[in-house]
Amino acid sequence: MSVFLPLMLDLNEKEILIFGGGEVGERKASLFCEHAKVTVVSKEFTPGLTRFHDTGRIKLIKVKDLHEKGISTFLKNAFIVIPATNDAKLNEKIAGIAKDSKILVNRVDDIGDILIPSVIRRGDIVIGISTGGQSPALSKYIRQKTEEVITPEFAQMSRLQNEIREVLKSSVNDQKKRKEILWSIINDNDVWKAFEESYEKAYMKASKHIM
Repeated sequence: MSVFLPLMLDLNEKEILIFGGGEVGERKASLFCEHAKVTVVSKEFTPGLTRFHDTGRIKLIKVKDLHEKGISTFLKNAFIVIPATNDAKLNEKIAGIAKDSKILVNRVDDIGDILIPSVIRRGDIVIGISTGGQSPALSKYIRQKTEEVITPEFAQMSRLQNEIREVLKSSVNDQKKRKEILWSIINDNDVWKAFEESYEKAYMKASKHIM
């Protein structure tokens, strides 16, 4: 069994190539088009994919058929390939050609090189949850439970910590002392409660730890 390493990737200007213009292809395009260049190759496309294309979010390439030479041509600039057609044998062929070309593959019908986790976003905080493809339902359940703990206030605390760090860099020379101050702010319940009123009030509470 493969052991996956969780990573955060900057996909800006990277090419994501999706084969298949159905609902699965649309879901993948919707996920990746916010972070990368997305091209979808298919005989036909869902209305959703057409809307993405019309608003400039993705590129669509319509083909009559896909053969090995044609697949290889499309792979030229791809960073990640997603075989998402309704033909299992074709998906297998696309995945094989991509792997031979040393291109990462995200499978929708099997375990590929990349797994897409269930994601929680709180501002700049990103938490990915995966069961290694064994149970998407459990991943969703864990995400829902985690969302109850990692509330929107965590995004504000992340911002606050970053701003206080910058202040401390110019006012406190001792790195150990800076860490102690930052930890004391995180553990200050009054700061967390102040977020409920405003970020500014929480910042004022946190600033007392510097004085």
